[in-house]
Amino acid sequence: MSTPQEVRRAISRIANMTLNKEIDPKTANALLYACNVALNAVRTDEYRNKVEQLEALLMEQEQKNKH
Repeated sequence: MSTPQEVRRAISRIANMTLNKEIDPKTANALLYACNVALNAVRTDEYRNKVEQLEALLMEQEQKNKH
């Protein structure tokens, strides 16, 4: 589960499995909690990457302005 799309697919599968009584609600709850943690980690990485890109652009712009 390394992308938001993968997490969404996992959540959908867990919901279907719960509705079809293939897993118990307690297990589903634990799995959904793990999905939420994974999604937060993915989003944090995405935000970090965006900040790093913005910082690089800013530094590049500052270098251009110095010359």
